[in-house]
Formats: sequence, structure tokens, C-alpha cells
Amino acid sequence: MALKGFPPLRPITLKDPYKMVFVCLGNICRSPTGEGVMQHLVKEAGFENYFLIDSAGTASFHTGEPANSKSRAIAEKHGVQLLSRARQFRSADLDEFDLILVMDNENRDNVLRLCTTDEQREKVQLLRDYDPKPGDGEVPDPYYGGLDGFENVFQIVKRSCEQLLFKLKSQVSV
Repeated sequence: MALKGFPPLRPITLKDPYKMVFVCLGNICRSPTGEGVMQHLVKEAGFENYFLIDSAGTASFHTGEPANSKSRAIAEKHGVQLLSRARQFRSADLDEFDLILVMDNENRDNVLRLCTTDEQREKVQLLRDYDPKPGDGEVPDPYYGGLDGFENVFQIVKRSCEQLLFKLKSQVSV
């Protein structure tokens, strides 16, 4: 079983990139922010060809929609683009991805219900397991709040993604 705050590790190569998916409820606020921030960070580090980064929601009610306009505005303020379209997490994702990063305990429970093996369960981790200031361990849903909530989510996601990438860099074979 993976230790809390440590991704399932394996060599990361151009031929076998590391695949991660960020998961929240509707896939329009928190998980697209995770996807966009991590894409930005790996590009800045020169590792964009070593990682495949996606996002999904446990519910399907926003399928096909772009990220929330407030999420996009806050990300753009920090030089990050959120280009994804919402999709629903599916059981095939459990085998497709190396790491499944959920935003809160409800998302984790929903994803774990789809798991059929210990290997799949080990891939499911709270994003804030990587946060140096983990608070209650959950990324709050900013959907019904103001811009401050979206800024808070951005900062939590950025800190967490920076630490995750720091842990994964040692596995990259250039």
C-alpha cells in the first residue's frame, strides 16, 4: 500500500509517461485547476512529455463544459490556462492512470466504490496529502463562493502540485 503523501512510484520515461487524473465532483472548478496547474508546472520543469495529466468528475452534470469562469480567471491571473472540458470519471480510469488525485473525502469514497483491486485502491489519494499545510485534508469546493474561495483553491492546489512534482521528479529518466 502507498504511504500517505507518496505516489505509487515507477520509472517515468518518454515511452512510458506517468499518468495522473485530478477528480472532484463536477469537473469544472477544483479538478480542472489541478490539471492546469500540474500541466503548467511540468512544462516549466521541462517534463511535459513525461506526464499525461487529465481531470474528471464523479458526477456527469457538467460533461462537455469548460472550467468554471471564476476558476479560469484566477488561474489566468497566475499565468495558468484551464483548457479542459468536463468529463465523468469512469471505472476504466482506475487502470489507465498511475495516480488518482481526489479533492475531498466524498470524491475519494465515490472513486473507491469503483475499485475492484488493491492496486486500484492504492492509486487513489487525496491531493492535500501533498500539501505542506494540509488543513483538514480536503480541497474546499468554491462553486457557491466568491473569488476569494477560488483563489484559496488555486493556492492549495499549487502548493500540493509543487510538492507532488518534487516527489515525482526523482523517477524521471531523461
